[in-house]
Amino acid sequence: MARDYGKYVGALLLFGSNGIVASGIALPSSSVVLLRTLLGSLLLAALLVAAKRRITFHRHLGDLCCLAASGAALGASWLFLFEAYRHLGVGTASLVYYCGPIIVAALSPWLFGERLTRAKLAGFGLVLVGVLLVNGRALGEGASGWGLFCGGMSAVMYAAMVVFTKKVRHVEGLESSAVQLASSFAAVALFVGATGGTSLQIGTADWAPLLVLGLVNTGFGCFVYFSAMGKLPAQTVSVCGYLEPLAAVVLSALLLGEAFSPVQAAGVALVIGGAVYAECGARLHLPHVRRARGAEAAL
Repeated sequence: MARDYGKYVGALLLFGSNGIVASGIALPSSSVVLLRTLLGSLLLAALLVAAKRRITFHRHLGDLCCLAASGAALGASWLFLFEAYRHLGVGTASLVYYCGPIIVAALSPWLFGERLTRAKLAGFGLVLVGVLLVNGRALGEGASGWGLFCGGMSAVMYAAMVVFTKKVRHVEGLESSAVQLASSFAAVALFVGATGGTSLQIGTADWAPLLVLGLVNTGFGCFVYFSAMGKLPAQTVSVCGYLEPLAAVVLSALLLGEAFSPVQAAGVALVIGGAVYAECGARLHLPHVRRARGAEAAL
């Protein structure tokens, strides 16, 4: 599981750079989402063919449906999120979007049979307070109703993506990631077609960041992300998922020169500390448990 933790955290840090890479692309948000899912799907399909692995998803209809639903939810969450960026700004939209992990954590006892321990609840509370400190200043700037709706729907779609991914039992690794991202592209393409199409006039300066966003951040990133997510507890996925907006804030301050106040720094500390405590807090009591069990055995 340590390897899966590392892969998942690495993917979140990679996703945290999406905004920085996308800032160099002069295209409408729907075009960016469409092209990133297309490029990512093509990369994973090529890797799947090159690996010469046996395709199995057609043998597991339940898994195929969950993978398709997860990919479609991912594409929808990106569309809603980019629209929310336009109306709310990055800070508020990110804050609303990351209500998704709260939905997953709240539903995990019923959907996955996971117990909400005190350490998980306390850690999650610290993470949430940290996110509010990092992004909360944007809430006072006012927000449009449509923007809030899009932000809320992006959170709901994020939660749906995690839930459906956790339901997959047999198809995994590169194959599952390829199916999910292809489903994401199909959902975005249907949306773009239904809304009258979008502009695909790509300038010379757009190609480099677009290829990085589509092939590295989306294709490779989704492969690592999905292959690790299915093997981790849903509450772990929810709590550690806050590392993505944390990475976005830190990278924006370092690379784009955006303001980073002491309050935001305190929020960063709470996010990291809360995520660590949620995962390791209960284990701090293990020595006492072992001593108690040893005493019981001696009796």
